[in-house]
Order: sequence, then C-alpha cells, then structure tokens
Amino acid sequence: MAEGYCIKCKAKKEIADAVEETTKTGRKAIKGKCPTCGTVMFKILGGKAPSTSPVSSSLPNPTE
Repeated sequence: MAEGYCIKCKAKKEIADAVEETTKTGRKAIKGKCPTCGTVMFKILGGKAPSTSPVSSSLPNPTE
C-alpha cells in the first residue's frame, strides 16, 4: 500500500495496517505499523484534505 520510514529499523518499509487520517492542521496522512518491529509509522501525504465547510449562499451569482 504505502511505503514509509521506520525510525527503529532505520529502513524504508511497507506500512502494515495502514489507515488514512487527517491531521488537526488539515493534511492527509497514513498511519500504521512496521511489519518487522511493530513501531507506529506515520507518513504525511501531499496536499491538504478538502474543506468540509459549506459554500456561503450569500455570495452573488456571477450569471446575474
């Protein structure tokens, strides 16, 4: 699935039991475990998660 760096093993490895999450700053990330030692691995993905706030209906319609 996703490859990350295990700090304990000091090597790049495939992330086991990977789950996609959103950080409190709004960035997408993958969190899982190292298949060898079981240490938690965390990889921040590129880009920000899409905003869930609704578009304001008070904005004027550009076609009017």
